[in-house]
This record gives sequence, C-alpha cells and structure tokens, in this order.
Amino acid sequence: MKKSSSVFQNKTNRRSFLKSGTVAGAATLGAGLLPAGVSAFEGDDNDRAPITKGDIAILTFLSALEQVEADLWIQYAELGGPTPNVPSSIGLSGIDLQLNGKAISTGLASGYVTALQVLDGDMPQYIADNTDDEISHHRFLNNYLQSKGAKPIDLSQQFAILPPSGVTGVPQTGRLTNLKQLTVDTSWWTRYRSANQNPDFGGKFENAVPDLFKAPHTAIPRTDAEAALNADGTIPNHLQAIASTAGFHFGFIEQGGSSLYPTLAQKVTNLEVLRVLLSIGPSETMHFQVWHDKAGNAPKITDGNLTFPDLNTGVDPKTGATGSIGGGETVADLFQTNLIMPEPTFFLESKFGPVSIIRPTSEAGGGGAMAAVQSFVDDGLFLDPATGSNTGIVAVLKRLAEEADDARRRF
Repeated sequence: MKKSSSVFQNKTNRRSFLKSGTVAGAATLGAGLLPAGVSAFEGDDNDRAPITKGDIAILTFLSALEQVEADLWIQYAELGGPTPNVPSSIGLSGIDLQLNGKAISTGLASGYVTALQVLDGDMPQYIADNTDDEISHHRFLNNYLQSKGAKPIDLSQQFAILPPSGVTGVPQTGRLTNLKQLTVDTSWWTRYRSANQNPDFGGKFENAVPDLFKAPHTAIPRTDAEAALNADGTIPNHLQAIASTAGFHFGFIEQGGSSLYPTLAQKVTNLEVLRVLLSIGPSETMHFQVWHDKAGNAPKITDGNLTFPDLNTGVDPKTGATGSIGGGETVADLFQTNLIMPEPTFFLESKFGPVSIIRPTSEAGGGGAMAAVQSFVDDGLFLDPATGSNTGIVAVLKRLAEEADDARRRF
C-alpha cells in the first residue's frame, strides 16, 4: 500500500481516505469494538488497519470451535491419555491437564490405552498434548476478544448436556460432543496424497476406511466391559476397533483446523488478528501430521460391520482396484501408509504447476467456517442419544460460522 502506484501514496492520503464515506463505517465499528482509550489505528503514526466486526466474528467463531475441540479431546485424554503416577525417574513429562483451574484425570481406561498404543507407544502423551493445545487456543482467543472489548464465548453453560463414557472414574458431567456415534470421513487420507486433485478445484477423494463412513461407530469405550482386555492380556478386536476409530477420527478433526485457519485468514483486516490466525493455524497442522502418521499403524481387523483394511497392499479398499488410476498415479500412491507429507498438487491455476500445500483453502473447496461446522454435524459430534437429534449447539455454531464467512478484508 506504500508503493508509488497505490491510491495511498502517503500516510496523509490513507488517513484522508479512511475519513471518507467509503470506509468510515468500518473504521468506526472497529474503534467501537476496542476498550476505551485504545485507538483503532494502533501502531507507528496510526498507520494500521482497525479491528473490524468481521475480525471479531472470525475470532469468536474460532474460539467456539476450539471449545468444541477441547471438549472432545478432554474425553479422549480422560480415557486414553497418560496413566497417572508415571515415575519421574524414567524421564517422562508430567501430565497436568487442567480446565478452568480444575485438574483433568487421564488414562482411566487402561485397556483402551493399550489398544491406542498399538498405533504408537506415545499415543497417550500425544493425546494429552493435543488436548492441552486446544484448551489453550480457546482460552487465548477468549482472552484476546475481551482485551479488544468484545464478548468471549462459552458454549458449555447451555449445550454441555451429552453423556460421557460410563467407564469408572470418568466425571459424569455433560459434554458438548458425543464420541460414541461417529460417522468418520476418512477422505482426508487420499486428499493429501493426490497429485491430480485439489478440493478447491472440485476434486473428490475416496475414504481410506470406507466402513467408518458407512455407519456410526464409537471412538471411546462406553463401559468398563468394553474397555477391558482379554483374560490373557490380549486386546479384543472390538476394543482395537474402537481405538483405531479414534486414531482416524484424530486425523479428521485436526485436518479441519489445518484448512480453516488459512481460509479465514484471507478475510482478516487487522494485522495483529492476522498474526493470531497465522500463529495458531500451523499448530493444528502439526497435530494433523502426527495423527496422519499414527492412523496408518491401525492393524487389519474386522469387528462386526467395521473392517480396517491393510492400506499397504496396493488395493483400493472400496473398489478392489489395483495398479494405475490415471494421471500417473497408482492405488498405492493414494493409500500407502508412510506417504504422509502433502503431495504436490495444482493450486490457484494449473499453469503454475503442482505445489505442496494445505488443502482446501477456499470456501468453495470446503475450507470455510460453515463447511467446518457441517463436517462436525455429519460426523455425529452433536447427536443426543436420548432424542436421536442434534443439540441446539448446531444452530449457534452455524450462526457464528455464517458471520465469520461473511467477513471481508477491508484494506
């Protein structure tokens, strides 16, 4: 904006423009959202875009969605996090998860912990760390909103009504999310491996575990019996299926955040708000990378109507196809378990050639706020088992999502 060809050739012209009717409403609104005594144009010589209503809408929506994620991750940590009282002499990090100053008990279902460790021995620690991160995201965004004179958001008072697991030791308090009736979309697995398809261009992707997308399955043990190992210490197929469902659900949840932050960042006006989104978003991508790797270790098993296929056979688990699938790709390219880095694909325009990217990063490709909410709804996260319907949180999240998606960069 400071180049000679810009309409804002100097700071004086820029401030004059802001006083014009074109953007006066945005500037006034931005100032109104800030605490008394704080200028909407912070920075050297007041040369800084204000925090707009759209910025606040984006931050509010993200805080709400981070609270939803914190809620589900707390449930995973309660059951599958680190077992308490790990001897410090072996050098493991202590676990001190807290929510609103109250300690969260972890690793309450030891059999479930064992089944998760089939995917990776460090799964309990990773689960606790992911939980801690999501709690911090919600808390930070709420604190930041308050610092700018906006209202924080707390969905728990009205919508934390869903029953948690009945495993002994789990606090029987209402939750925002239901992890016992999940229809898990595992197309994120192939979305990041295709060199010829991009969701921003309408690309379509197959599920790595088709049965998870066909019918609801639980990702947590619901009872002590469901969490128990066999008498000889081996893992029942049903318990392993629950843990493997969780492993793929972890990837589903975190890939959504990976796309959501860069999509919404394109709508932000204030540079500090942009900095917030560009700083939190990559942590979601780090989570996704870990869970993408761990899900590939799910063993081949069948439990009733749920089969976890061997993804390293070069066979499409849905169609049974093998070999080439066109465009220089093979079935193995899409499913092989150690191909966890984003394959270069087309971005913006095909003439630029393929590039490794986060995908999607547009509303059209499913990267917007409303798409994120709808994916959670389709996942079954808000189903009330007592009624068979979604809780009222869906209407609130969709309203917040609509306001976030309507935000537009103003400068």
